[in-house]
Formats: sequence, structure tokens, C-alpha cells
Amino acid sequence: MKKKSFIVGCILVLIVLATSGCLDFFKNKNSGPTYGPSPVKISYSISYGYSVSCRGVGEFDIVYDCDLPEVLVGEVGDIIHHDPSYKNVTRVNNKMVTWNISDHGKNNYNLALTADIVCESFVVSDLNGAGALTIQGIAQQHQDELEQYGHAQANETTVFIDPNDPVIKFTAEDVLNDADSSNSFVIAKNLFIWLKEHTYYKAHSVGDETIQTASVTKELGYGDCDDLSFLYISLCRSVGIPARFIRGFTVNVNQAVPHAWAEVFVGGDIGNDGWIPVECACNSSDMSIQINQNFAIETADHLRLFVDQGSNESLIVSFSGIKVRYEKDKITIDIEPIARINSYDPIEEKGLTVDENNQRYYT
Repeated sequence: MKKKSFIVGCILVLIVLATSGCLDFFKNKNSGPTYGPSPVKISYSISYGYSVSCRGVGEFDIVYDCDLPEVLVGEVGDIIHHDPSYKNVTRVNNKMVTWNISDHGKNNYNLALTADIVCESFVVSDLNGAGALTIQGIAQQHQDELEQYGHAQANETTVFIDPNDPVIKFTAEDVLNDADSSNSFVIAKNLFIWLKEHTYYKAHSVGDETIQTASVTKELGYGDCDDLSFLYISLCRSVGIPARFIRGFTVNVNQAVPHAWAEVFVGGDIGNDGWIPVECACNSSDMSIQINQNFAIETADHLRLFVDQGSNESLIVSFSGIKVRYEKDKITIDIEPIARINSYDPIEEKGLTVDENNQRYYT
């Protein structure tokens, strides 16, 4: 999802996460805590993109790359493109549609798409990390993933994901040395615990398009969803755990909220081809809630749009939004983001139970 759409959306993200059961639990005396119930399978129609209104007599160019939706578990139905002048493209391994318009004078454009979605929650049941590789095992068996998702990432001027930052690296190595394990899942979980104990979610002010680097977020101790994700990714990469960011939406019956989260690679027969999702933005003072509901789980209200490819180009593409060039003295252009949910249906609701053996399952 493009950064400009995140400014207002990140302010609402905690509301959406709370409605998914993030802060709600009760104790099941026969096992561990049970959270929810919350939707574990939902269907809905989503429309997103931009509405562009051009007034005047001057010439203008509009370029917009729109990410196509993806889900870990479920299906994406037929996609309707509101403006037929689109082309299908692939950028940094992500499928998109692009509009490239050159025109003049008064006109309106609906550069958006609508898709029907069915999505189910994805959860790694065993919170002990059985089946995951050690950090040494990743280095030996998955050198390609480590090379692709183990280094710093920057745009033209600034390093945002920075596993080489000495303060970040020292912090992560300290967590690694304190762990009684070399299991990559366990280390990633311990780094997640550090993140939750030393930072908190704070949305940027409306109109503030600042993107914090990982080092700035580490120093401040707070950030929005992508700031916290960049810091967590940097921590993981600094000790040899491949990690990447995801951009998309969290959805509920009323709205689609632009959002970002992380994935880490632990290999083995765990997760999605070795990748496990991590929600970095949800606030709670209870660490068991944070781990049980936000680590190695992607709830049904998450819709993926963009998956990091690990390069600087991938970071730049993820930051870019709609681009407009026009003669300001001859024409006025108004741009409005579109993010709407229709026909929302919580098909199935369940509680998330964690038993005495640290196993998660829906009941």
C-alpha cells in the first residue's frame, strides 16, 4: 500500500485490531486463555485507489500503479477496473495494474479497482517453534533468502531498514545471547517481545508524511505500523533471520485501513513456506496477549497488497503513490483516496485458545 494512504489510515488501525479481539480474553480453566470470539473467515467486496478531478484548460500527466490484492488463506474473486485504460504490470515481483494518462482540460478519472475477497485467519499452532530451523541452519540451507532479505534497504537518500546500525545490532545480539536457544522462531519471538517492551504504537499527525528510519524509531521508542515493522525487520536481519515488510489493509464492516506488518523466515516445515507473519502495531501491556494474538498469526481482517522483494527498488516502489504533473497556472487537480468495504460478512467466528503446552487453536 502506498505511504500517502497510510497517514490517516494508521490512526484508525488500532480500532480495527481491537475489534478483531486484540485486547479481549477470558480464562478457560481447562487450558490456557481464550481470546475473542472474532471472525476467522470473512467475505467482503473492497474498492480502493484514487478519484482524480481535473479542472481547467492545461495539460497534465497522471501515473498510478495499483497493487493487486492477495490473501494467505482464501481466494480473490474477479477484479473490476473502474477505468478501462489500465495495463497489467509486474514490479519487484508484485502484480499491479497501472494507469498512465496524458490529457488536457476538464476530466474525471476513477483510478481504482473492486475485488471480492474471502479470507481466513492463518496461524502457526506451535508457539514453541518446533519445525523451525536454527539461525545456523538458515545460513547453511537458505543462503538465497538470507542474501535477499538480510541487508539494509534505502531509497535514494535514506536507509530505513538498517540491520547494520550499531545500536540496533547490539540490541538484537543482546537478545540473542540471553536466549537459551538458537531456534530462529524462538529468537524472532524474543525480538518481538523486546519490541513490545521498549516501543509503542503512535500514529503520525494528519498531514505528516514522515517515514521514520529504524534507528529513529529505536531512539524515540514509538512509531506507526511501518516504523515499528522496519525496526523489527532490522532487529531480525541483524542476527541472521531474513525478514521483510508487507503492506495492505486491515478491514472491518465499515472501513479498509491502510496498514503494514512484517514476515520473518524461520524455514523448516513451519508457516507459509517458512515465512511467519508478525503484527508489530497492536498495543497491549499484557505480553501474553501480544505473543498469542500477534506473533506468527495473520488474522482474517488482513489483506495483502505488496510484499517486499528485499531490494532498494522494492522499498521505493512501496513508498510511491499516485504521480501527477500539470500546469498549475492553467489547471487544478484534486485527488481523493478510495478505500471502501461493501457486503462484509463474518462467515465464521471462533475464539483463539492457547493450551498449557503453548499450542494455539481456534474453538
